[in-house]
Amino acid sequence: MAIKPGRLGVGIIGAGKVGAVLGAALRAAGHAVVGVAAVSEASRDRAELLLPGVPVLEIPDIVERSELVLLAVPDDALPGLVSGLAATGAWQVGQLVAHTSGRYGTGVLAPVKAAGGIPLALHPAMTFTGMSLDLTRLLDCTFGVTADAPMLPIAQALVVEMGAEPVVIAEADRVLYHAALAHSANHLVTLVAQAAQILGEIGVEAPNQVLGPLLRAALENALASGEQALTGPVARGDSGTVAAHTQALREHALDTSATDIVDAYLALSSATAVRAVRRGLLSAEAYLGVQAALGMDDGGAPDAQHPQEPTTEESD
Repeated sequence: MAIKPGRLGVGIIGAGKVGAVLGAALRAAGHAVVGVAAVSEASRDRAELLLPGVPVLEIPDIVERSELVLLAVPDDALPGLVSGLAATGAWQVGQLVAHTSGRYGTGVLAPVKAAGGIPLALHPAMTFTGMSLDLTRLLDCTFGVTADAPMLPIAQALVVEMGAEPVVIAEADRVLYHAALAHSANHLVTLVAQAAQILGEIGVEAPNQVLGPLLRAALENALASGEQALTGPVARGDSGTVAAHTQALREHALDTSATDIVDAYLALSSATAVRAVRRGLLSAEAYLGVQAALGMDDGGAPDAQHPQEPTTEESD
């Protein structure tokens, strides 16, 4: 099967939030979606919404009919799916096979390459709802792309066609890349939920209205200025306030059994102090005061005498 510079017949395996959205984006770019594998009722409904008229087919039929197979399945299911299809001789020479996993590069698609196919890793750095509004989110989205050097332009072109921006990630860096995204986006949701819980418990009727403007401003400032945008009691070295927070959250944990909130506060405050002193935003003395207020056993301020100067790249 020759690689065509024009439109491709695309098969989608996995009509979850990611697969259905990317299938719709490829379809909007002029590619023909020849089939979709959707097992659950929710997946079938999603496929009908975002890929109307596309037949729901069995996985072997999709692979047989497709020039580009998009594997949008959970990370842990990906290796078994790829090797299982290889065992049946399903992969075709010249066939493009792309997965959407952030964790894996193209190594997981080794059976595809062995069969003469072309492995690609295309991971959208975005959280999806599985609704049509996700298509507009792709316009502000980047994809972590990994492929063999001769095939990298193909991966990049597919991402651009979907309206997004490709960023090349080395095979060996895929797990760290994905960890960075999960650490930021997933834990942000947890932090917001924890803060909203506390506000709700003390009688604030609309926690989201209180948190929304603050968090949006903090995120925008952090993206624009990096750690130079850091504010708050840890950055100021206000150990008395940090101690008061710690005590109040410990009491809250005893009252509610919500120990995850105080644990997160302690861990992140300590990490913030470490990064602040290394960037020269916090003195060694203030750093030790903050760690003491947190009840942390710290032998000294890391790099306190030689803090790292912020670079232009880090601050942008």
